[in-house]
Amino acid sequence: QVHLVESGGGLVQPGGSLRLSCVASGFPFSEKTIMWYRQAPGKEREFVAWIGPSGTNTHYGDSALGRFTLARDNAINTVYLQMNNLKLEDTAVYYCKLTLSDSWGQGTQVTVST
Repeated sequence: QVHLVESGGGLVQPGGSLRLSCVASGFPFSEKTIMWYRQAPGKEREFVAWIGPSGTNTHYGDSALGRFTLARDNAINTVYLQMNNLKLEDTAVYYCKLTLSDSWGQGTQVTVST
């Protein structure tokens, strides 16, 4: 059974940084692309970024480009989303997702506020 658990969210001031983690189990982690999405209150879920199985290939949505960085450690089935220069509009629940599946984590809240 696929299981994804996000952590690392919190309250941060504009310009600050957070690192989110997604720990996975129940599938061959090192063979799969992992995706991140976010959903702000009253808005649709938005694509943030994905990272390929080896970690070499990544792709970022417009909102993340230049500020967010993905990495993964296949030895411990974990993907990291480093978020820098956070803005008020980055406030959302952040989810990780196994590609080509309906498997999502429970999400972690990121709040950027003064």
